[in-house]
Amino acid sequence: MTPEFITAFFMESIKTAILLASPMLLVGLFTGVLVSMFQAATQINEMTLVFVPKMLGVALALLVFFPWMLKLIIGFTTNLFVNLPLYVH
Repeated sequence: MTPEFITAFFMESIKTAILLASPMLLVGLFTGVLVSMFQAATQINEMTLVFVPKMLGVALALLVFFPWMLKLIIGFTTNLFVNLPLYVH
């Protein structure tokens, strides 16, 4: 295993992790911004008001993006196991 291989494998792993997490994080961000704008417009200063919409949004994003996420992680894992003999050398 060369340092270049380890670096490339690490970068691919990080890219996969970011791609897996990004749909839920983005939905949580946009939901939080929308609820915060609603709170600012109505002057409701309740800290827990944003929690339930974020939770529902993230759960909905997980349901919508789960097939894509599953395909992505299966592809990464399959590539890892198929090329395992090459990695050992």
